[in-house]
This record gives sequence, C-alpha cells and structure tokens, in this order.
Amino acid sequence: MINRDLAVPAAGSDTPRSRRIPFHGYHQAGIATPPQRVATFLSFDLVATSRGELVDLFRTLTSRARFLTAGGTPPKRPGSPPSDSGILGPNLVPDGLTVTVGLGASLFDGRFGLAPSKPVQLVTMTPFLHDDLDPALSGGDLLVQLCADNRDTVVHAVIDLVTHTAGALALHWRIDGQRNPPRPVGVRRDWFGFKDGIANPDISDPAQLNQVVWVQPHTKEPSWAAGGTYQVVRIVHFNIEDWQKVPAAAQERIFGRRKVSGAPLYANSPDASDLLDPIYTNDPQGLITPLDCHIRLANPQTPQTASTSTILRRSYDYDRSPQEDGSLDLGHAFVCYQRELHTYIAMQTRLEEERLVPYVSPRGGGYFFDLPGVRDDQDYYARGLLT
Repeated sequence: MINRDLAVPAAGSDTPRSRRIPFHGYHQAGIATPPQRVATFLSFDLVATSRGELVDLFRTLTSRARFLTAGGTPPKRPGSPPSDSGILGPNLVPDGLTVTVGLGASLFDGRFGLAPSKPVQLVTMTPFLHDDLDPALSGGDLLVQLCADNRDTVVHAVIDLVTHTAGALALHWRIDGQRNPPRPVGVRRDWFGFKDGIANPDISDPAQLNQVVWVQPHTKEPSWAAGGTYQVVRIVHFNIEDWQKVPAAAQERIFGRRKVSGAPLYANSPDASDLLDPIYTNDPQGLITPLDCHIRLANPQTPQTASTSTILRRSYDYDRSPQEDGSLDLGHAFVCYQRELHTYIAMQTRLEEERLVPYVSPRGGGYFFDLPGVRDDQDYYARGLLT
C-alpha cells in the first residue's frame, strides 16, 4: 500500500510534491529529521506579560504548527478577511514542513515565575575569543525553526505564525538558509566549497540519540525537560573574498579534509569516500592532519575530549549580500543539538585558535532549549513547564 503522505509524483507531473512529517511525538520534529532543503530561524522577544498569556501563546503556536505541518483547507468565514495568505493556493500541502520551538535563557527571568524550572545548563550566549556578536542578531526569548522542502512553504509558515501571534511576540532576528545539493555526490558543500556535516550521529539509532542528543528523565534537568535538547544557532559570516585567495592545498590543511572528495588528508584519490575516519593515532605531531585544523580541534580523538566531541549538526547556508559596503555576505547558519550544552561550549572553545579563524566572523545566534514533543491533540508546547 502506498503511503499517500510520502508519495512523490512521477517526473513531469504538475502535482506539487508533498510529504508529511508527523507533528506529534515524544520529541519535536526538525531535530533528528533528515534536513529539508530550506529553513528559516526566527528569534522572538515576548510581548506577553502574564502566565496566562504565555499559555495562550503556546496553545496558539501548537494549533498553527499542527495545522501547517498536516496541510489541509484553511477555514473560510463569510464576511471576514481570509484566514490564510493564499500563497500556497486554496489547499495547503505539508511539503515536509517541520516547526521546532526552543526557549532562550531570558524567558526564565522574573516575568513568568519560571526561574525554578530553568534547564540546568541554559545560559545566554556570550562571545568566544574571535566573535563579533551583534545584539540585534543574538539571543531572544523564543526560537522558532521552520524547515521545509520548498521556500514558499517556509515563507507561508512565517506569515501564518507571525500573524497569529501578533501582540504576544515581537520578532528579534531572522536568518534564512538553504542546503545545497551534493556535488558531485555524497555530502553537500558549503560556500567555502568543502563538504559539510560529514561526521554526525546516526539519526536512525535511538540509543545513540538518547546518549548524545535527548535529555533523559531522572537527571539533574527538571522533569518537564525530558525528551528535549539544547540547540545552538551560530550565524557565521564567511570572508569569501579572502578565502578565494588561498591555494586549495592550504585550504585543505585549514579544514583537515580533501576539498574535492571530503576524505581525510591521508587519502589522495579524488574518489576516496568522505566517510573515511581521519585517524590521528599514527599522526601525533600533526604532520598529515595539522593539530590546529578545523576537524582535529573539533574532535581530537583523545580520551580527555571524548565526552565533548559529538553533536548533531543540522546547518544551513545563508546569503544576505550585499553588505553596506557592497561586499558579499555569505555564511553559515551553524545549527547543532546536544544533550548537554557544555558539549558544544567545550568544542567551540577548542576551536578558538583554529586555522580557519581569519576567514570566519561569528556575528549572532543564541542558545536555546528545544521543548519535548507535543504528544497528542490535547497536548501543547511547554505544557509540562507551565502546568
């Protein structure tokens, strides 16, 4: 039997491709979901001032996300303005849409009495050594991550959610991203021309995800947080003009991988697999893979760093060109999830002295705690936190 939610039309069909990713579950979709092609990250500040208004907000977000990810016909009310923007046509297709909601540390201040229930490791992002964080592009009370197979679906969801939460949320910052197709094969490339996101946990392995991504019950975290995860968003500008002046061989030693294949530096064939493990035990001095290259500092493969070397990456590339001076503004919306925020902070601290530093400029983002999933039609975002 064909699953109509996942069916793909035959080549040449005018019917839009539509697949539905389940909204309900113990975990939110959009985290261990295979990444869709496009994404938008929306950071909001809360305008709501009472606990009751906060509950209403999360109920509204839940109902809209539930409808948008399922698709269907928007309701029509005679004599009233349209309930939908109409940019997707009269009937919405799910289009692989996921809506993922995270909470910033600032939500747990004195406004709503939530401080005692704050996730243990949740803090406001502070600059690392070479960061140039813009307050207008950083932080926020609430993060909404929208991912889908096509850009118009994401834009439609942005319009819908902003419209239905007007008066409760104010947009703080936004970043739009895309995932480039693999060229020629394997893993996609970023704007530097290197394959990105090669080393990742197996999202089909629940045991591995429970170990490195999902907060577990009966830990130091508040009970409501089980099933959630810590999310990091880093908006990293790429200095493309300077990067293009660097010879390819030098670029490879900055990253620690071959540019064409994505394979470790010990592999010379352009057809080598990007899944080969960059083993460092036979290279203690960094003669093959430099000690300060990107991949080796991210995961040095030492006993001391083993517990802070595994994150689930789900990043997107952005293009906001031109800047005020007319130069390119291309970069990376680096996104990752981990059971403990300290894992990422330790990893990024190791990268403060990497060879890539002159070519990247982190400018914004934040730390968020992604809520556990919405279990069923009676549940809503943050119910465990607010009741």
